[in-house]
Amino acid sequence: MTTLAIDLGGTKLAAALVDESGRIRQRRERPTPASRTPDALKAALQDLVTPLVSEARRVAVASTGIIRDGTLRAINPQNLGGLLHFALVNTLENITGLPAIAINDAQAAAWAEYHAFDKRVSEFVFITISTGVGGGIVCNGTLQQGQGGLAGHVGHTLADPQGPRCGCGRVGCIEAIASGRGIAAQARGDLAGLDARAIFTQAAAGHVQAQQLVERSARAVARLIADLKATTDCGCVVVGGSVGLAENYLSQVQDFLAEEPSVYHVEVFAAHHRHDAGLLGAALLAQGALE
Repeated sequence: MTTLAIDLGGTKLAAALVDESGRIRQRRERPTPASRTPDALKAALQDLVTPLVSEARRVAVASTGIIRDGTLRAINPQNLGGLLHFALVNTLENITGLPAIAINDAQAAAWAEYHAFDKRVSEFVFITISTGVGGGIVCNGTLQQGQGGLAGHVGHTLADPQGPRCGCGRVGCIEAIASGRGIAAQARGDLAGLDARAIFTQAAAGHVQAQQLVERSARAVARLIADLKATTDCGCVVVGGSVGLAENYLSQVQDFLAEEPSVYHVEVFAAHHRHDAGLLGAALLAQGALE
């Protein structure tokens, strides 16, 4: 049965048809609407999925934010431009006429990466570092979502009590320091106003402040991994996202993790599915939920 999978992110929307074997075809992509109002998001989703609907039998959406009872709620409203409450499942069922499920994008990606991992482990952690920082946790082979959908939102654990205020309202979250948005917000002087991609380019060219910003992000993520090892005793950690997969970033995370006491060491790998993990994970979850 073919699934129409959708990935709703802070900067882009993606959709594709995913067959039972996990093969992606007819992938489409467009920017997340700038206004990010409910009407704008609904119109963008309709434009994105309409050419694909006729070949699908169900819909699975992976979205940034907290998914609770099919409704999207933003833990960090900045990542969705102030979109705080959106009936995601109901909207997609009305657009497509198909049954739908919704899940947090990092949780979905964690499930896809867990199934792709060639060393079977029962405790598994996925971290995505992109516009924000998210994650997913598999314990005893089961994806953790939590009663309120909050499980795995590791980007909102504490990195620095003296750090910048996060969009969620806390001070010093991992997301406020390590994410693409956080890296850009900390830039000063000739880097002020640049996005994370440009700052990474400057770092590669030897710009000292840019290198420090990237290193601060990588160190925060390494400490997060040590905390997650202590919390879950995970067998491995997989890292994805546009920042997490940026050139030379993961090697810095691994170097900083090596500085922690050995009890907190764990193997860290780059995401296998890279930028398609959310689509594939949502489709995998739909196979069980909507059959």
